[in-house]
Amino acid sequence: MSGRFDPPPATAIQADVARALAEDLGKGDVTAALLPDVADAAYLLCKQDAVIAGRPWFDACHRALDPDVRIDWRIEEGDRAAKGTVLATLQGRARSLVSAERASLNFLQTLSGTATATAAYVDAVRGTKAQILDTRKTLPGLRLAQKYAVRVGGGVNHRIGLYDAVMLKENHVRAAGGLTAAIRAARAMHPELPLIVEVETLAQLEEALAEGCERILIDDFDAPTRRMAVRIAAGRIPLEVSGGVDLAGVRAIAEDGVDCVSIGALTKHVQAIDLSLKLGPPPDRN
Repeated sequence: MSGRFDPPPATAIQADVARALAEDLGKGDVTAALLPDVADAAYLLCKQDAVIAGRPWFDACHRALDPDVRIDWRIEEGDRAAKGTVLATLQGRARSLVSAERASLNFLQTLSGTATATAAYVDAVRGTKAQILDTRKTLPGLRLAQKYAVRVGGGVNHRIGLYDAVMLKENHVRAAGGLTAAIRAARAMHPELPLIVEVETLAQLEEALAEGCERILIDDFDAPTRRMAVRIAAGRIPLEVSGGVDLAGVRAIAEDGVDCVSIGALTKHVQAIDLSLKLGPPPDRN
């Protein structure tokens, strides 16, 4: 199930769910109170082709309101679902099923949207050595969840935040008086952390290669300069491309021989997957 993608700690998922339910339920679901508080069934329908991600959040929403709810998934986390697929069936209290519906779907549709977009980019570069990376351009409060969804879609996480890797960009280089000085200062201050260096010219690329780091970001290089950078680096340090990457052009970038392509759109341009939760048994055809 979701364990193969290393989901965030259960405490982080529970905190996400608690916030979502609190903002939706407030003092109580006044509409669900119109329903009889009896046992009922529901089914989860996928209304467009998608890569499914977010089962742990969906489950946690429903179990927060009904610890005894039974959720039977018909699809694994990370599987591709076709339009019209019944993803899961549920057995629980009618009021709880309805009250948890929107929060659970919000998580599942958003994270499946991120996983689906990531998978499209991964498919586009298949056969090259390039990995698809995410960025820190995530929805506020959902970083761990969206980073998880990127992994489900076959992508690789960049740094999680500003604390787990040093990334030198133009402002740092300017403040240090040059790229070499910035790299040496970063190494001296944080020798235990990975160092990623952004370069703007081939001359800076040569500097970064000479000083050493874990990855070099060649941001907004045109195609000829990018190919020259690959030849200069010659596999010594991985090269990452970022900036202005879209699905139509990512294959050409990967075929130039770069190691990574980072794409902010995976997590900031979220197109939620169309899902619905309906009371009652699923249609016989599923």
